[in-house]
Amino acid sequence: MKKMKYQKYAAYPSVAISARSWPDKSITKAPIWCSVDLRDGNQALPVPMSVEEKVSMFQLLVSIGFKEIEVGFPSASATEFAFVRRLIEERLIPDDVTIQVLTQAREHLIRKTFDAIKGAKKAIVHLYNSTSSLQREVVFRKNREDIKGIAVEGTALVRRLKDESGNAGIRFEYSPESFTGTELDYALEVCHAVMDTWGATVVDKIILNLPSTVEMSSPNMYADRIEWFCRNIKARDAVLISVHAHNDRGTAVATAELALMAGADRVEGALFGNGERCGNMDVVTMALNLFSQGIDPELDFSDLPRIREVYRRCTRMDIHSRHPYAGELVYTAFSGSHQDAISKGMKAQPLSPGGLWAVPYLPIDPQDVGCNYEAIVRINSQSGKGGVAYVLEKDYGIQIPKWMQPDFAEAVQGVADTAGVELTVEQIHELFHSEYVKLRESVTLKKCHISWDDEEPRRPDEEDTTISCIVQNKERELSFTAQGNGPLDAFVKGFVRESGHDFSVDEYAEHAIGRSAGALAIAYIKIGCADGRVSFGAGIDSNISLASIKATVSALNRLP
Repeated sequence: MKKMKYQKYAAYPSVAISARSWPDKSITKAPIWCSVDLRDGNQALPVPMSVEEKVSMFQLLVSIGFKEIEVGFPSASATEFAFVRRLIEERLIPDDVTIQVLTQAREHLIRKTFDAIKGAKKAIVHLYNSTSSLQREVVFRKNREDIKGIAVEGTALVRRLKDESGNAGIRFEYSPESFTGTELDYALEVCHAVMDTWGATVVDKIILNLPSTVEMSSPNMYADRIEWFCRNIKARDAVLISVHAHNDRGTAVATAELALMAGADRVEGALFGNGERCGNMDVVTMALNLFSQGIDPELDFSDLPRIREVYRRCTRMDIHSRHPYAGELVYTAFSGSHQDAISKGMKAQPLSPGGLWAVPYLPIDPQDVGCNYEAIVRINSQSGKGGVAYVLEKDYGIQIPKWMQPDFAEAVQGVADTAGVELTVEQIHELFHSEYVKLRESVTLKKCHISWDDEEPRRPDEEDTTISCIVQNKERELSFTAQGNGPLDAFVKGFVRESGHDFSVDEYAEHAIGRSAGALAIAYIKIGCADGRVSFGAGIDSNISLASIKATVSALNRLP
């Protein structure tokens, strides 16, 4: 086996922190959420959103409940600028929503940004510059003091322009970009300088955003960095610690969750993890993770189908079918054991103590996010008896008894194996009828008349039922009258006597299909022969006695 060149890479440095507290903490409330769909998500699209599409996305984010929305980089392009102006001039921003705009720490870009937000009641100006050692040395070729000076000068200009605007609704956010690649002591030094320049107070808090611009370590190491930072930042009550996790290692949600446990107040992310490279932290997943633990996410994802539709239309991006909570297959079970457990869990759910959700394999109720139970169980060659029985009962009211389920499941798997595709519920229903109900082979019931004695029987085993039948048995026509303690017993005795074929009824079940007065009855039967063979049958009729006899004929026709 060829070995990969792992020697090219160095391990991420650990944080020197004693008695870390975050591993013993739990998340008990939602963070302050900020959507970056219209900036970080948009700039990563092969075809960026038009102004109209950005408006649609903005309205979607508002309807979900975001109170802080980064609407773009207005100094970067005419489209971004025009979009921000449209939001303001057409009064599309609700009073309880704050727009956020991003700018590099460069004078002409900062001034253009303030031009864009003129007239906004509330806005967050998000200033950033890269502080990582790699960027300092390779990209900018500047030392620590030079990079800190860029942050301080940019902050001073934002402060001055805010004061000149007279808009008390403007707030300030600073990001030491590539925080994960920046020495902790230096990141703290830069942030302290920015705080001093802005004049951060408890009343006028500054947002310090500590981004995992490139996800470079396991989530626990990022949590260590956040806890260290929260411990060492001065005037902690004058600061909101925000995190912005990218998904380069596939653990952005865990990174953000552990960061909250480590002391962060605010989380930036995008719907379905959209964003540069491997994307941003997925707000849908993180919010519904909280929801699944009984925590109010303070965002409304109760209509995921609508959210998916708007997202796809505006971004031209798809959502993976296995995407947590939102994928088309996440509330679907193909495995037989899973199907059986889900079926039993659904039936037991009304009895759950306190009404708490408790269904195997389903961490949340699909209906809570606008999905339904239609696709929870889907049938292919890997499906089991429980899943097959579940879909028939749910969609058609056919309650196959447990002792008969393996027989029908075998028939379903045989068809699925041959077809090599998933079977629809309609196909399964038709297969049940063709396998049991519609059989017209070997044995055919041509005529049947049932009569009962007028008097009540003296004993349960007294033969008070008379049956007269004509049955076609292969080439022979059997005509017989027999008595039994019920129609089924009488039919079996008469048929065995006339045909010479010895069998007994080993299992029997029946129920109505539906609840109306005209509902049909269905009977299920298992017969055993003297030579050891067994067979299963089902019959449907408006008369339950005839349904049971039809089920017996079905089982006779299916004898191996």
